[in-house]
This record gives sequence, structure tokens and C-alpha cells, in this order.
Amino acid sequence: YRPFTLNGYPILIMDVPSAEMTKYAANAMLATRISFMNDIANLCERVGANVDHVRKGMGTDSRIGSRFLYAGCGYGGSCFPKDVKALVHTGIENGYHMRVIEAVEEVNEEQKNIVFDKLNRAFNGDLKGKTIALWGLSFKPETDDMREAPALVVIDKLLKAGAMINVFDPIAMDETKRRIGDVVTYCKDMYEAVIDADAIALMTEWKQFRMPSWAIIRKAMKNYVVVDGRNIYDGEELKELGFTYSRIGQK
Repeated sequence: YRPFTLNGYPILIMDVPSAEMTKYAANAMLATRISFMNDIANLCERVGANVDHVRKGMGTDSRIGSRFLYAGCGYGGSCFPKDVKALVHTGIENGYHMRVIEAVEEVNEEQKNIVFDKLNRAFNGDLKGKTIALWGLSFKPETDDMREAPALVVIDKLLKAGAMINVFDPIAMDETKRRIGDVVTYCKDMYEAVIDADAIALMTEWKQFRMPSWAIIRKAMKNYVVVDGRNIYDGEELKELGFTYSRIGQK
């Protein structure tokens, strides 16, 4: 290992095993921060705390910083799940259990159920015949990547519960259809998805979902449940408009 700079940027030269481990460890650390905050968020709901306040307070500590401290419905994609699993597997192959990383993966898999669980509670455990509008399908904005996407877990559980599903995503519709076919209704925009819907579940924080016309949406819906899987909405505003609103990490 020796550092040097190229065009002013630091460059590290190291042996191959260390380079491979660095890549895995970096992504696993970011995944750990996400799962840690989701664990904290779930406890916040139970003790009456607000995870957004906790996140901001933690972020003021320069040793921690504010990045990757957002609670939500779990991470997906190719890098984080793959690298976390690779570290766990590498540990097992070498006779060592990566207990923290194993827990990160376990928490994340459980967190992907949270939007479904909140919808289920909102309808007292009876989702049969209910129409749920899913806003967002990809694992994060600005991509059509559906690998390990939390939306796939929610769709599967809703279908098993007998719900009907309207979906909209700006660019991930074709990839979703390739993966799951026509078991859901694909809509041309976010407003078509809510027509006669009993609930909205936000799965991906695309910019166009951030400032919807709630007055129009309420007129189009049958029931008025909103589950915010990415904590981007003002709950007080929605409650004043007559919606039943729930988010991650706050009662």
C-alpha cells in the first residue's frame, strides 16, 4: 500500500485482496448505516420519537455526518445487497461469522415488508379487494434497476393478500413488466394510478412525486390512506386534508 496523487486526486495502490476487501467494506458500511437507521426508526415508532429529529441530531456530530442516515423501506440494487452477501459468504468460507453484516442483511430484508405491514394495519388486516396505488418501482430514483427492489416484495405480499395494484414509475415500468408480467395495472402517470384507489404507497422518491396535487388526488380516491415509504411528505398537511398518513419512524 502506498498513496500518491494524480491530477490532484489521491490514488491508493494496494494488493489485490485488500483492494477487493476495500470495495466490499465500503458498500457494506453504507448499507450498515441504512439498516441501522431503519432499526432506529422502528424503535422510534414504538417509543414515540421522530426519526427525522434523531437523524438531524446525529448528523450534527462531525464523527458521524449526515449522509446515508435516512430511514425508509430498505435498500436494493446491485451493489449493496451483492457486496453485503459477498462479505457474509467470504466470512463463512474462512471460518468467521460477520455478525454485524449478517444483521445488516437481516434488518434490510425485514424492512422491505414495512410498507405492506402499514397498509395491512390501515385496513385492519383485510386487504382483499382493496386497490393500492404504488408510486415508484425501481430501487432508487433515476434508474430502471429493479434488482432487490422493495417494491417487488410489496407487490408480492399485496397480491397474496388479494389486493389489486396500480403502479407508476417514470422509467421502470418495462423492466417491472419483464419481471412480473401483467399481475399489476400499469398506469400512464401518478394521477391515473390513484383513480378509485384505497391507498397510495410511495416506494421510490422520484422528484415528480414530491409535490403532488393532494386536492385532486383526494377527489380521485375511494379511501384516503397514504403510506410514505421514503418520508418525503408533510404528515400534518396530509392529515389536515383528510388523509390517514403513516411514515417510517414516527407514529
